[in-house]
Amino acid sequence: MPDRTRDLLWSDVETIYDKILAHPFVTGLTDGTLPHETFRHYIVQDAHYLRGYAKALAVCSAKGPGEDETMMFAEHAAGAIAAERELHADLLGALGLSSEQARALPVAPATRAYVSYLLATAHGGSYAEGVAAVLPCYWIYAKVGEHLVGTGSADPLYQRWIDMYAGDEYRAVVEAVLDATDRVGATVSDTELGLMREHFTTTSRYEWMFWDAAHRREEWPVGP
Repeated sequence: MPDRTRDLLWSDVETIYDKILAHPFVTGLTDGTLPHETFRHYIVQDAHYLRGYAKALAVCSAKGPGEDETMMFAEHAAGAIAAERELHADLLGALGLSSEQARALPVAPATRAYVSYLLATAHGGSYAEGVAAVLPCYWIYAKVGEHLVGTGSADPLYQRWIDMYAGDEYRAVVEAVLDATDRVGATVSDTELGLMREHFTTTSRYEWMFWDAAHRREEWPVGP
């Protein structure tokens, strides 16, 4: 068994990650096949998602076992809101949509389900469970960014997105969360470690589902 909790968690999702890299939404960021309308749908849903994700991070902060963990997750919760307001506002503007218009658009099914799972786990589970649930959003984005930056994109909007997640600043954020994961993982029982693995795998699946929903421009199958 791997020595570090991060390595054990990642060993559970390598196949999921490979499928993420092969998804046409992700490959379309660099090969020129991703329509702007699809990326706009993604950015709208990501803005909805980040508002919920920030609340899950805030719960992790409140449950943190020490001041370092409490401060880190509180800062990241605020950072998620800032990203939603700043980066998304710029990208949406370039895609012909204001932040106000985006906020008024419906939360799609996959977005709703993912956020609901995160909040239920953060509130109802332990600190360790919450950290495992929020970790894929940090880590998979960093790995996808690192994977795509070597190829790059001819589309400046997509290149900007890639550069953010491939950058040193974002990598340092992710590494801090991975360190926190290893620390708490070294203290938990086998039962709680099993729950961490379950949550990490589940939200990694949601990461694939989120990109897939964006690619399909997912809507609710029945109306009001």
